[in-house]
Amino acid sequence: KFGHRGANHPVKNLDTQKVEITTQNHGFCVDMDSLKGKPVRLTHINLNDMTCEGMEHEEYPIFSVQYHPEASPGPHDADYLFAKFVDMMKANMDEESLKLKVGY
Repeated sequence: KFGHRGANHPVKNLDTQKVEITTQNHGFCVDMDSLKGKPVRLTHINLNDMTCEGMEHEEYPIFSVQYHPEASPGPHDADYLFAKFVDMMKANMDEESLKLKVGY
């Protein structure tokens, strides 16, 4: 499938079941079948075409979304993602634990 461009795309957060209104500009979508058997879980889905809009690694402190969470322009429904990112950085600031979690 192809990606999305423009504002006002409804994206459902599968963890909270809330719908976020997003701004997007991407040409391709993640093939959800490619996630099968991998330690990655789907976290967000586009309600217009049911494509992947976000995922999270189950073992490492890694997550992503395929839209503009900074909301420029647009609503600020996804501001919580920045807080989540900062919390992940704080939790992994210790160099020794960073080596264990990231693997280098």
